Amino acid sequence: MSGHSKWATTKHKKAAIDAKRGKLFAKLIKNIEVAAKTGGADPDGNPTLWDAIYKAKKSSVPNDNIDRAVKRGSGAEAGGSDWQNITYEGYAPGGVALLIECLTDNRNRAAAEVRTALTRNGGNLADPGSVAYIFTRKGVVIVPKSAAPDEDGLLEVVLDAGAEEVNDNGDTWEVVSEATDVIAVRTALQGAGIDYDSAEASWVPNLQVPLDLDGAKKMIRVIEALEDSDDVQDVYANGDIPDEVLAQLDAE
Repeated sequence: MSGHSKWATTKHKKAAIDAKRGKLFAKLIKNIEVAAKTGGADPDGNPTLWDAIYKAKKSSVPNDNIDRAVKRGSGAEAGGSDWQNITYEGYAPGGVALLIECLTDNRNRAAAEVRTALTRNGGNLADPGSVAYIFTRKGVVIVPKSAAPDEDGLLEVVLDAGAEEVNDNGDTWEVVSEATDVIAVRTALQGAGIDYDSAEASWVPNLQVPLDLDGAKKMIRVIEALEDSDDVQDVYANGDIPDEVLAQLDAE
């Protein structure tokens, strides 16, 4: 799941668990292929590819896998797929809005898997446009607090580069900017010698639904079912899990 909440950070950690690593690797590799196909194989001239490679390396994807993905995407090596971006809109139980981004070579399969994951877990598909207005495209850079323990110091670096706000997500900072400023923010961090986990355009909810423990569990169940699909790249939700509920989840 991706989102404007501390749950996003918790999920980010869980994604590194070995049992999920294979699926995570495959999704990161797809992003590299698509970026190389659309913008060329040179990361220095293709910021989207640069960020996709950086994120993959941060998640311990082997360099050989990354290199082959770049070659497949750019056409230098055979075997690249005709990936298509599709976004579905839906709801989790309790009226939590979902934006579901897919990257697939089979539209019918992707649609069926998204529909099944939703309906089996108490959610449902929504008509196009009925959910999208709740989300705004933003640049989001995740910075570990180990790299930038001082919020004021971090603000000094990123504000001049176009950052709008810095949110405390527990072990990390979430630096939010306009989507067009994410590269400038990332470059400013690099110039200051501050490490970061990821830098990408993301869908941030402008309206959030606070959840109790039961509601949080139901939302998470739907999101995890969706993310089990190889075709689903990212799930964005506007469910907000308060700190005390997050603590209960972590304790279970």
